[in-house]
Amino acid sequence: MGGDYAPEEVVAGAAAAARTLGIEILLVGPRDRLEPLVRSQGPGLPLTVVDAPEVIEMSEAPAMALRRKRRASVVVTLEQVRDGRADAAVSAGNTGAAMGAALLTLGRIPGIDRPAIAAILPTAQKTPVILLDVGANVDCKPKHLLQFALMGSVYARRVLGVSTPRVGLLSNGEEATKGNDLTIRTAELLRASGLHFVGNVEGRDFFTGQADVVVCDGFVGNVVLKFGEGLALALRQLLRDELRGTPGRLLALYLAPLKRRGMALWRKLDYREYGGAPLLGVNGVVIIAHGRSNAWAIRNAIRVAADAAARRVVEPIAAEMAALEARTSVLAGAAETPSAGVGEGP
Repeated sequence: MGGDYAPEEVVAGAAAAARTLGIEILLVGPRDRLEPLVRSQGPGLPLTVVDAPEVIEMSEAPAMALRRKRRASVVVTLEQVRDGRADAAVSAGNTGAAMGAALLTLGRIPGIDRPAIAAILPTAQKTPVILLDVGANVDCKPKHLLQFALMGSVYARRVLGVSTPRVGLLSNGEEATKGNDLTIRTAELLRASGLHFVGNVEGRDFFTGQADVVVCDGFVGNVVLKFGEGLALALRQLLRDELRGTPGRLLALYLAPLKRRGMALWRKLDYREYGGAPLLGVNGVVIIAHGRSNAWAIRNAIRVAADAAARRVVEPIAAEMAALEARTSVLAGAAETPSAGVGEGP
């Protein structure tokens, strides 16, 4: 029931996923609204309606809405994952409500203080870059960014197939001395973490493939994400305007291959192709789709959710978080142990 075009586009996207991916899908929401839409998609599709009479709207305050609407569709959706009736959840609705419901229903992975939304973005290289956090946590501490780096590394390795993910820290300069207090202190933790930390990453280097995982607080990450979306839309419009203004059929035919390449580039930049962003740090697979998701974006979000569930990203995050805490404890203990030498008598 979430998103600007729900429930019609969500049901259509689920039907497309069921046809092309062979996935059984539970559609959660008011039964009387969903069942006619499911029937309109044709017979034989593995779509099941789970009744949830209440809906949290995009404009509602998440915390208050979750308290008042105990049978909201997003809450019932997360209960399906908690109770083992579903392997993953997808929501294009109120992001705060989805995150709050996930925390209340699924809980955090042990050792993770704050879940983070991880956006998968294209680069000039063959592999994309994972940016996190992109909106779940506006104010962060260095240990939170360290946890984001670990979770992003696990996702890059398990889902994207990157054997040794390179971690970068988004800052205003590549030098170790650049940045604010948060980035400087985070860099110290990352250097001692055992992760493959490649140093600070500037905004201009973000899409060059210099790092596989880039971490920042949710305020900065959301600004970067929305800027990238706006830039992609502007490039698409500029390309259309240039081709539309070209005189002559012969020249238009000459430019047809360029137009096809431009459309291929647009697909690489289009958020609908990537489907959704994983909410990492909760004890289950949760995918946050764009609020403007159409049927194609929903279909791809379901694909991302199924892939993450099949590759089991939750358990490795818990295991590696425990190992990181152990390493951190050893380093802290070594730093606190006085060394024999100057000033010590027999």
